[in-house]
Amino acid sequence: MQIFQNLKSNLVNKNIKIVLPEGEEPRILQAAKLLIKEQLVVPIILGNINKISAYLEIEGVMTGYEIIDPTDYAETDAMVQALVERRQGKVTEEQARELIKDVNYFGVMLVYMGYAKGMVSGAIHSTADTVRPALQIIKTQPGVSRTSGAFLMVRESDNRRFIFGDCAININPDAQTLAEIAVKTADTAKLFGIDPRVAMLSFSTKGSGSSSDVGKVVEATQIAQVLRPDLALDGELQFDAAIDAKAGEIKAPGSRVAGQATVYIFPEIQSGNIGYKIAERLGGFSAVGPILQGLNQPVNDLSRGCNSDDVYKLTIITATQALNNS
Repeated sequence: MQIFQNLKSNLVNKNIKIVLPEGEEPRILQAAKLLIKEQLVVPIILGNINKISAYLEIEGVMTGYEIIDPTDYAETDAMVQALVERRQGKVTEEQARELIKDVNYFGVMLVYMGYAKGMVSGAIHSTADTVRPALQIIKTQPGVSRTSGAFLMVRESDNRRFIFGDCAININPDAQTLAEIAVKTADTAKLFGIDPRVAMLSFSTKGSGSSSDVGKVVEATQIAQVLRPDLALDGELQFDAAIDAKAGEIKAPGSRVAGQATVYIFPEIQSGNIGYKIAERLGGFSAVGPILQGLNQPVNDLSRGCNSDDVYKLTIITATQALNNS
């Protein structure tokens, strides 16, 4: 994908360190090998040092990475102390020592302590296992109450690119959260060189339908427009009015977004999940993500059904987020 070629060109030789906690998983190692050879990131791979180094050396990869065995880490005491302080009395030293035996907590602590710029996990862990330590330790950015998940949707045949959110995290966000999701998803679009024109989706366009669900989208639109008056953001819009120029002109004349939206904000996770999978299965789009948004430092979650290419791409995205934060 050309979009990834552009991201990769910005990362070469930047030496951004990204933690891969599931370091003995073959899909992770296959992706790490390619990332190292292309000099896109410096992976910090967690696991058994002998097993991981043996695999990489057989593949001809001798440098450009680090391996840390969490069971034999020289800075364990410092990490435990930092975790106790960060949790502000919610965990004891003994509990903190137990928590960092979990590779996701260990990896997030490496990010929090500044040893790495981001983390990618989830090949063999649930979303909750990946996201929970990030929320507890890295936490959300100022002005963001909850993290959210966006998908990059790409169709190579005509080079169409969209961002869909939130399709992964928030089950039924209220108006304030939906507004925050909208502005963070617009920022994610910019990472990929997509000019964000944000459509707040509904089954109604500009009052054509009436319900509490429509009211939530209308309120979220108003909040988002106050939060980010610089954005081209409009709602409520039906999907056809958002994507099709003729439908947009008829249903929402004068809108800065109707008929030309590039960022689609779904009112709740059910429609978002259905929507991105319809685009994949019927529209010929590839879905990359979910890309977690709103954290102080990037942590991203793989699907347990992922392949090595998914790991490779999501690590590139995570490094891009980290580069954008620096």
